[in-house]
Amino acid sequence: MMNRRVVVTGIGAITPVGNDAETAWSSILEGKSGIGPLTRQNADEYPAKVAAEVKDFDIEEYVNKKEARKMDRFTHYAIAASVMALKDSNLEITDENAGRIGVWIGSGIGGMETFEQQHETFLNRGYKRVSPFFVPMMIPDMASGQVSILLGAKGINSCTVTACASGTNSIGDSFKAIQRGDADAMITGGAEAPITKMAMAGFSANTALSTNPDPLTASRPFDMNRDGFVIGEGSGILILEELEHALARGAKIYAEIVGYGSTGDAYHITAPAPGGEGGARAMQMALDDAGLKPEEVQYINAHGTSTPYNDKYETMAIKEVFGEHAAKIGISSTKSMTGHLLGAAGGVEAVFTILSIRDAIMPPTINLADPDPECDLDYIPNKARKGEIQAAVSNSLGFGGHNATIVFTKYQ
Repeated sequence: MMNRRVVVTGIGAITPVGNDAETAWSSILEGKSGIGPLTRQNADEYPAKVAAEVKDFDIEEYVNKKEARKMDRFTHYAIAASVMALKDSNLEITDENAGRIGVWIGSGIGGMETFEQQHETFLNRGYKRVSPFFVPMMIPDMASGQVSILLGAKGINSCTVTACASGTNSIGDSFKAIQRGDADAMITGGAEAPITKMAMAGFSANTALSTNPDPLTASRPFDMNRDGFVIGEGSGILILEELEHALARGAKIYAEIVGYGSTGDAYHITAPAPGGEGGARAMQMALDDAGLKPEEVQYINAHGTSTPYNDKYETMAIKEVFGEHAAKIGISSTKSMTGHLLGAAGGVEAVFTILSIRDAIMPPTINLADPDPECDLDYIPNKARKGEIQAAVSNSLGFGGHNATIVFTKYQ
């Protein structure tokens, strides 16, 4: 059986740089940062003083207050981005097609905010005062579950939990589900709301977060003075659709998804494997799956977390896979503006990668003032760059040694 072609027909996003995909994309191209002083938690309690928070978001634009109170914030973001993506695609879910339309939304830590709040209630007031919705609010799969219920999608319903690779793995797995004929369309991406007491404490304790108090320079991927990532929140969602299904209903097509690679480092719970060898294998697997040669790729949206090891090893991995062509590829880390959205990062960055193909422009890596000599590729410093993009790669790498890469091409 021939693999079916899969295209992107809708996008939606809730991000620190804008509460819809086009607003967020405009901010990214202008080099605007969504990072500011930490306000969701008491900054005095943590060495990290900044965060990339979603601003001016109202879940009641999407569901009523009663239903919203039964959901964690990460589910709110997923619902909003999914509703926008479905509307953007003009895909109507009916009784006839519902079983062929699925939902696959990843999350790294799910409803941690709910867990913390309900644990406090339990300690202070006993089990009877814990919300009966505690478990279904907390579990990471509930973004997929609630989106499915709200939109009526009855096909594959799943959630990938692979830390910071969750969004990219979810998109890749959805792509494969359509390609092999298990679905005609998928609502897919990632969602995260990790700016909570314990998440801040945990990431601070393992020294992963930047302690630079200046919001304008705290996230600086590939820079000599980078000192950790800036925690962010939000959701990025794609509508993936089998090509003939999309053409039959006259759908607009943003791009085609053509390759997916997923590997494990088998090395360390938080540190990437030396030389980024696991990430290199994921990129090579994705290129092989796409049937593309390294020299056919023009742009990479890097994982680029602004941590010392990630940026160095991801650079080494890109060189390993792309050889001499690595120096000719435009590479950027949009985390320089959005912060690190953990399990939602891959979803939001997939949106940006697709729009870079559509608009023939590569977003910048801002705050790149003093390049690290060990990070010596073309990271599109500080200003967006116009350029035709036929093929683009998006990387995500997660705690636990999870590596995921997806490849998009201009639809022909």
